[in-house]
Amino acid sequence: MATVKQTFFQECEEQLAELEAGLLAIERGEAEPDTVNAVFRAVHSIKGGAGAFSLDDLVRFAHVFETTLDHLRTGTLAPSADVLMVMLRAADLLADLVAAARDGIAVDGERSDVLVNELNALNPEGAEIADDAEDDMSDFEFTPIAVSFDFLEDADAGPAQRVFVISFKPRAELYAKGNETALVLRELERLGQVEVSCDTSELPLLGELDPDGAHLAWTIRLTTDKDKDAVREVFEFVEWDCALEIEAEDAAASDDDVLALIRAIQADDEAAAFAAPEAVAPPSPADAEIQADTAAASPKAGAQRGEAAASAGAAPQTIRADLERVDRLIDLVGELVINQAMLSQRVQEAGHVPGSAVAIGLDELEHLTREIQECVMAIRAQAVKSVFQRMPRLVREVAGMTGKQVRLITDGEGTEVDKTVIDRLTDPLTHMIRNAIDHGLEKPEVRVANGKPAEGVVRLSAMHRSGRIVIEVADDGAGINRARVKAIAAEKGLIAADAALSDEEIDNLIFLPGFSTASEVSNISGRGVGMDVVKRSIQGLGGRLSITSRPGKGSTFTMSLPLTLAVLDGMVVTVAEQTLVVPLTAIIETLQPKAADVHGLGGSARVIAIRDAFTPLIDIGRELGFRGQPTDPMAAVAILVETEGGRRSALLVDTILGQRQIVIKSLESNYRHVPGIAAATILGDGRVALILDVDAVIANSQLDATNLEPVLAAAG
Repeated sequence: MATVKQTFFQECEEQLAELEAGLLAIERGEAEPDTVNAVFRAVHSIKGGAGAFSLDDLVRFAHVFETTLDHLRTGTLAPSADVLMVMLRAADLLADLVAAARDGIAVDGERSDVLVNELNALNPEGAEIADDAEDDMSDFEFTPIAVSFDFLEDADAGPAQRVFVISFKPRAELYAKGNETALVLRELERLGQVEVSCDTSELPLLGELDPDGAHLAWTIRLTTDKDKDAVREVFEFVEWDCALEIEAEDAAASDDDVLALIRAIQADDEAAAFAAPEAVAPPSPADAEIQADTAAASPKAGAQRGEAAASAGAAPQTIRADLERVDRLIDLVGELVINQAMLSQRVQEAGHVPGSAVAIGLDELEHLTREIQECVMAIRAQAVKSVFQRMPRLVREVAGMTGKQVRLITDGEGTEVDKTVIDRLTDPLTHMIRNAIDHGLEKPEVRVANGKPAEGVVRLSAMHRSGRIVIEVADDGAGINRARVKAIAAEKGLIAADAALSDEEIDNLIFLPGFSTASEVSNISGRGVGMDVVKRSIQGLGGRLSITSRPGKGSTFTMSLPLTLAVLDGMVVTVAEQTLVVPLTAIIETLQPKAADVHGLGGSARVIAIRDAFTPLIDIGRELGFRGQPTDPMAAVAILVETEGGRRSALLVDTILGQRQIVIKSLESNYRHVPGIAAATILGDGRVALILDVDAVIANSQLDATNLEPVLAAAG
């Protein structure tokens, strides 16, 4: 029973997401019949499943909500802004009721009553009709799908016994391959009690008998505590050489049977509910009762219709897998990558030439390992849509609390990233969107006075860039008031009052712990806890957070995150006898510096001329503290890299050992955060190597691409 209920709540999450997406589409003016029907179907399915588990509060509210949506579906209720606002709030409450039913907690009854009254007020026939329908629904709507599961909870009953009727007719090929019917029947007997009858109706006379033919058939009645898959497994080696049918007599209902029953009832009920409104009149209560009874009496017919619909729509087939199993598989693939690297190291040390059989086999193993790794990572990859879909509700709540008009625009919802990253994105995004509405957007009257629309816009977007995922939260508000930010930071003692800061440095003050521009503490902000937590969360994922702002135009927060926290391609280098890994996605090219191309600039700073452009030259050994004196560029190798922001720099390393696929190990969780280092890995020889954080190294260097041009201009 617990498994069935858990599956119901998982499906509720999908239906709630479809409900909110559909309502937002209607709000944008996309009130297509398919969209409206999808919204109605989501609430209808939640109500049907909730009735099977006697979740009365959820059922009652879903019924009233469904009644209002039905008027929208039939065209008797116009999708005005006020109507959709009530429906969006109703969708929020429905999500809370589902969560309350799942977690066993109570929901504010007064809030539910208020929304029920508002929904009833929207019904063209009036609230009284809707209330009558609510009172009567328990008499005809859900009775057919109320199922008793007491037999599943009887601890003393032992394993549930099921009866299978098996029709087994071998073909000649079965015997030609050396198989024997008696052995199959003997294996069935191991599963439980069997009653076997042999059909000899096709047995010819002795003179006409084909010694190589198959003339007998068997009907077996098996009573067992095993499931259908276990029964079919007996026929695993002969299934293609016989006519086989396995039918279950429901002596005891399994979890799958119960779930199929619920879905079949919903499918039959929906088949009538989703007929075109102009062609088919809504069914009367008596008709609805007949339809529900029919569905309960023939779940198999409903299931067949569901399969036909699925094949017609060519929907992809999916399975639900326990996340722990997937994580375990990821770990094993990581160990496989490490062992493959170790094997490659041993082969090189043994002196095998590249064309030898061992080397060729090792190359094939490497390709296979990479393909396995990519397939496994694809299993964990999820679209950010699951996180983005939670934000419209947050925007409505914060906009209501602040008295602002806000429109949320999302882009790139299909962008995929590792599920670990997905799970830890919700809190940072919540903080940033609340901040954008509360601090970024102006009040409607202020916006109008400044020549802007009264409605502010918050844009949430995701994209792939340079092997990473970039998520942006942008608003069209007033931008950062840098004078006020600097004054508050000085007042709180975060900076010196006479500190000379650039615009970028002032903008980054908002990430300091304890900083807040709110004049008073509220439920939204003002306690100085928020953006610093966001930055730490992003850094904990191996990512970076930056901000750009234009006064009067708005601000944009940019998060750059790794696509996966498991495996990446990197270039292994040595610096001052230390082994480092530079992520391959950041590398543009490698080159050997020439004396004519390297120029000193302002003390120890140096630049290198690459194709008529000057690029900062960064000594990695000195930046990370591996050595005190700068290295000779002509005795080193320069790696040209590019950050997410498009800035280019040349990193000086001693030697390049080669390109490897490496398994990422968190350095912060196992040791502590190290500036300039993103993570660690284990090399093929068992040594630990540090993975370079290219963006952090460039940002911390004495000379980067942002200040290079003015320096060169001043130098003439």
